[in-house]
Amino acid sequence: MADVVFDHASRVYTVGAKPAVNRLDLEIAEGEFVVLVGPSGSGKSTALRMLAGLEEIDDGEIRIGGRNMVGVPSRDRDIAMVFQNYALYPNKTVGDNMAFPLKMRGVDKATQQEKVRAAADILGLTDYLDRKPKALSGGQRQRVAMGRAIVREPQVFLMDEPLSNLDAKMRVSTRTEIAAMQRRLGVTTVYVTHDQVEAMTMGDRVALLADGKLQQFATPSELYDKPANAFVAGFIGSPAMNLFTLPVSAEGVRMGSSELRLPREVLSRIGGHERVTLGIRPEQWAVADGVGGHGSSSGVKAQVDVVEELGSDAYLYAHLDDEAQTAVVVRTAGRSGAHRGDQIVLTPTSEELHLFDADSGDRL
Repeated sequence: MADVVFDHASRVYTVGAKPAVNRLDLEIAEGEFVVLVGPSGSGKSTALRMLAGLEEIDDGEIRIGGRNMVGVPSRDRDIAMVFQNYALYPNKTVGDNMAFPLKMRGVDKATQQEKVRAAADILGLTDYLDRKPKALSGGQRQRVAMGRAIVREPQVFLMDEPLSNLDAKMRVSTRTEIAAMQRRLGVTTVYVTHDQVEAMTMGDRVALLADGKLQQFATPSELYDKPANAFVAGFIGSPAMNLFTLPVSAEGVRMGSSELRLPREVLSRIGGHERVTLGIRPEQWAVADGVGGHGSSSGVKAQVDVVEELGSDAYLYAHLDDEAQTAVVVRTAGRSGAHRGDQIVLTPTSEELHLFDADSGDRL
């Protein structure tokens, strides 16, 4: 095991152009499972490839176990990488695929077999060692690719969207297996995904990137409860947080034809701002006017456009009564009784509202 440090690490593909990775700072502890997440083009895969030695480090440093990796070839970094495609040899058995990196190192056959059996036990592949990859499911092939990485006993695992080729059900079960395996082995792991659900369920900490810059590096609960800026707030959570840029009033903010009153401690954070961006998660609304709730003399008026019933929960997709017909998403109990076209009144149920600067997007 080893710690991993990105120290102002940058990657620039074209001189004068915006960096693909811009002065990235991360400190990953020994044995930690860290997920790099972000939209397409955010720099997450480039950062992983920089760590793997597949991309140059144009500025700053990347250190593994305290050793500066600038100029160090990939083969000398003591890392093992699992890619989106399985990269298995179709003419070799599962056991031979897993043993291949050991064979290339000149490890004796008895040690190869011992390490392959141990990895197969961890991954539930013991009964498949004599099969060819074509006889396996997609999830099993991905486990073989992981087994090939495990037998190397590297200091760091690098995983680049390893579940993208799996169907939805298989992704859920396989991500559970990967997380459990990493905790059992205790090997430092850096995992790249565009799926924020994967990031939130697998990582000890999550690094969210956008446009090559780190937006926030925190535990999943911190990202959800205290997003550092409006981008993080809108990216983390499914459905996403409702974000409204609104004028400030004496008692709170104006939403459409209504005034949304805010607690005094929330108002104090607004300071001298004339406009703020207010964030409210779908589950932080109470629904009134006879739709799964109680009557209310205050709140925000909206009209339901779509009701998405999910059994134990339901999501109401609605719009406010303002000129822009601003969209809003509300989470309620299942079988809420709401229907398309219903007029509802929404009131925040939590004082833990999220406020951001309307210009910079920074948390207030």
